[in-house]
Amino acid sequence: MNQNVQPHSGAWVTFTYVSFSASAFMVAIGVFFLPLDLWIKGYLAMGIVMLVQSCVTLTKTVRDMHESGKLVNRIEDAKAERLLMEVSKAA
Repeated sequence: MNQNVQPHSGAWVTFTYVSFSASAFMVAIGVFFLPLDLWIKGYLAMGIVMLVQSCVTLTKTVRDMHESGKLVNRIEDAKAERLLMEVSKAA
């Protein structure tokens, strides 16, 4: 496990959940009170839900790519260290 990783504080995690919930609530209220037909409100709501879902998916993908890059780097570092140790033993 990487010792340099610091977990988020509980306050930060709570802030992110509250921020997301508040913004989703405000957008939902805004769409609900728009003076439009119900099917147009449904279309807007569907677009908002799909936008949020794609943002979550994109964020997870970027994070996973970053994490896999760190794993590859650790593997390469371990191989290089092993090779250096073998060379130093042979000398």
